[in-house]
Amino acid sequence: MASVIVPAHNEARIIRRCLDSIMQQTAPVETVIVACNGCTDNTVELVQRYYPQVICLDIRKPSKTHALNEAEKHVSSFPVFYLDADTVISPATVQTITHYMDTHPDRLLAAPMPQINTTGSSWFVKQYYRIWLELPYIREGVIGTCSFIMSEAGRQRFDRFPAVINDDGFVRCCFDRHERGNIEGTAITIQAPKTLYSLIKIKTRARLGNMQLDALQLCARPKQADYSGSLKARLFSKACLPTLIYIFIALIIRLRARYQFNHLDNYTWETDHTSR
Repeated sequence: MASVIVPAHNEARIIRRCLDSIMQQTAPVETVIVACNGCTDNTVELVQRYYPQVICLDIRKPSKTHALNEAEKHVSSFPVFYLDADTVISPATVQTITHYMDTHPDRLLAAPMPQINTTGSSWFVKQYYRIWLELPYIREGVIGTCSFIMSEAGRQRFDRFPAVINDDGFVRCCFDRHERGNIEGTAITIQAPKTLYSLIKIKTRARLGNMQLDALQLCARPKQADYSGSLKARLFSKACLPTLIYIFIALIIRLRARYQFNHLDNYTWETDHTSR
């Protein structure tokens, strides 16, 4: 049986969708830990009221990585599912991934297949994700899923989660390509930002996090597949326009992340409020 950790910072508006999807799994989950951190809304009260079977931690420090470290003290079984509070998993996800990792001991890190809900999103956001979801490294590499699952052997790769912006990027860097992957037959739904600016904010944060990992030399296995060839091929297809839009937005993200990296001491965590 598996354990699930859900870090949550002021997620009262959406956390019930995530927790309901966990409670409605086809196989029971042994332990669910909600690590509320630095909440100023009623996230804690909501979880305690509607999910008494859940271990609800009320952590004062508003830090996701600190919350993960505290939550892991309550883990009772492996694999451990680390799920963002604004995601929803399909009904058989826990059972399918647990079975897969039990029968494939070489798979140390896994994730469900990502599904992006762009309902209500702007046309530009939809075009961006149209290309993003087709990139090979997204479909295969535990990237952009707002989740990761580690086996017991996989969790031994590092000690504690470091205080970094991109926790999932750090975890991914601890594993070689053949040790990680998305599992077919499972799905995690992620609500896309509604506006282009919100999209740029969250993607800048992810890229900034990767730059921080490189600067701190925390990425032990930094190799990443080159997908420029895939983009070039799309430029000469019917997907030419969305590909151009994707490249343009990616360039803005790159430049914005570089600027923020040069002013990292003054960085303020950017959140997409349009999807909540």
